[in-house]
Amino acid sequence: MDFTLSPRIEEYRARIAAFVESEILPVEADRSTWDEHENIGPEALAALRAKAKAAGLWCLQLKPETGGQGLNKVGMAACYTEMNRSIFGPVVFNSAAPDDGNMMVLEALGTPEQKARWLEPIVSGKVRSAFAMTEPHPGGGSDPSMIRTRAERQPDGSWRITGRKWYITGAEDAAHFILIARTSDDPRYGLTAFLFHRDQPGWEIVRRIPIMGPEEHGGHCELAFDGLTIKPEDVLGGEGKGLKVTQVRLGPARLTHCMRWLGLAGRCVEIAQEYAAKREGFGVRLADRESVQLMLGGLAMDIEIGRLLVMRAAWELDQGRFARKEVSMAKVHVANTLHRAADIGIQINGARGYSKDTVLEWIYRYARQARLVDGADEVHRMVLNRHLESEGRGFFAWPTAEA
Repeated sequence: MDFTLSPRIEEYRARIAAFVESEILPVEADRSTWDEHENIGPEALAALRAKAKAAGLWCLQLKPETGGQGLNKVGMAACYTEMNRSIFGPVVFNSAAPDDGNMMVLEALGTPEQKARWLEPIVSGKVRSAFAMTEPHPGGGSDPSMIRTRAERQPDGSWRITGRKWYITGAEDAAHFILIARTSDDPRYGLTAFLFHRDQPGWEIVRRIPIMGPEEHGGHCELAFDGLTIKPEDVLGGEGKGLKVTQVRLGPARLTHCMRWLGLAGRCVEIAQEYAAKREGFGVRLADRESVQLMLGGLAMDIEIGRLLVMRAAWELDQGRFARKEVSMAKVHVANTLHRAADIGIQINGARGYSKDTVLEWIYRYARQARLVDGADEVHRMVLNRHLESEGRGFFAWPTAEA
């Protein structure tokens, strides 16, 4: 494992860092550019996206033939972290969830016709997308085997969808949806992935669920399906392959979350350091107090551990492996590190950190969801224990060169 960045990746990383510094951070600092849900407003976003496209920094994660730059997962790790130095960074480069993961799964599993119809508009930035999987009890959450939304085949070969989904990120603004529904009771091949457009009849957004915030564009919504009809050509990956689609979609997506969260964690350290360097109390700078030094030093160590876990998982994916345990370890550690980073940043800044004078409180609220999305901490620790039980001492084996 050599995590030395190639000259090409380092060039992209440096260009992204410069773009975030000169173009995005000034917009972030201007609250008039924010929308009512504390995300970047449409006019400011459109202007920045046009600049990112012109600079050749658009959709770096996709293949050149799809409209991207063909970065591997290690390259994505370096660049995504730089993007999320700003809370608005990833969406500017079209590398934000859920579009990021949806584009990658459509690129990997879509037919040429599906890519032209469903993928290209997301890549170009003309539409947004959503991934509809999670359901209210007793439906599926972290356990996809519990999914109850049904797809019933009709005499003409189409599928009729009935059921309910909730906490679907971005649904209110999305035009293209990937829906996971049950097509049989087979424990392994009972799920199928479907593609549909928001203008199709037979479904509705019941509500935009109020959350702790801040919100992604399009919020987190509850959806009801009562006769949505989907044509056979809009099945993604094949009938009964829905579980495979979720694995292809969610595995790398968990890791790209971690890549971005490391950028936010680093931003918390920046804000804390800047304030500690100038704020005095009882004749001593905060930066000179051992208690503050211990907080920042420990946090820096946790971030570096997170970087190494993410890079290890990214490297494993680039070797063509699933990296399930590596991704789970990164997900748990980085999610908790982000939460600690925001908490420590607020503590060092005092009342200023609790206020909206910095983005620390924004990151703090956002960070709480990190330990839940794409699998709660407890689920990933359970996965790690399964690997430990099955692999024994091999769990800790070093990668070796193939003969």
